[in-house]
Amino acid sequence: MTRLGRIALGLMVALTAAYLMLPSLVVIPMSLTSGRSLSFPPDGLSLRWYQELLDDPSWLQAFFNSVKVALLTAVCATVLGTAAALGLHRSRLRGTAAVALLVRAPLAVPYVVLGIALYAVFLRWGLTSTLLGFVLAHTVLAIPYVVMSVLPLLGSLDEGIEKAAATLGATPATVFRSVTLPALVPGMITGAFFSFIISFDEVVVAIFLGGVGFETLPLRMWSGVRVSIEPTIAAVATVLVLTSTLVLLAGYTGRALSKQIVERRSRKVTA
Repeated sequence: MTRLGRIALGLMVALTAAYLMLPSLVVIPMSLTSGRSLSFPPDGLSLRWYQELLDDPSWLQAFFNSVKVALLTAVCATVLGTAAALGLHRSRLRGTAAVALLVRAPLAVPYVVLGIALYAVFLRWGLTSTLLGFVLAHTVLAIPYVVMSVLPLLGSLDEGIEKAAATLGATPATVFRSVTLPALVPGMITGAFFSFIISFDEVVVAIFLGGVGFETLPLRMWSGVRVSIEPTIAAVATVLVLTSTLVLLAGYTGRALSKQIVERRSRKVTA
């Protein structure tokens, strides 16, 4: 690529990043306004809306509900998604391709459709407005991301190492624990953090499943917007953006570190 081409590509990437970040960059100063209405640029700078956020028990409860749901979703989706990826990769049965499409179906189906379907089922089971209902619903949404994070690592895994360990007398459980699982950790970490972010920010399905008994932060935000749009909403949006950004950075760091550890282990094994 020529020097001019590299400059043009860099400029395009920078413009795209700026376009994607613009809403976040706008909402942060809006949350710091000293006025009683949303405005950009803000009338003045103040932390009063963050103070009101901290003083309102309903916002705090919604935040802790979101954290609980997101953590449980990340655990469930990582376990189930990794198991699904292993089954898809190693299955020799007919119909595996169809199962793979089924696992990825939540990526293609609109969340509104999923919300209606889940509401109809969960209402019969008494799971609406419950922690368990939210975790089950968000796990459905998050599993495809875990599968897509783990499958490429399974494809690049050297099966010769697994066979060598089995030849030396290792049981299948030992081979999985000592060889296979460590190689999948980077993908599992990525899937887990993506699952957390998806659950923490999700609102469409939450509208169908939530209620007075149980509200997540995005759902509480949606309910507040329907009544009035105050700078408190911008403060909540900032909390969502910053939390998701920190989780994403933590996931990227964790994946990089685990990948380095896996590479060191692989070099020791092959040495």
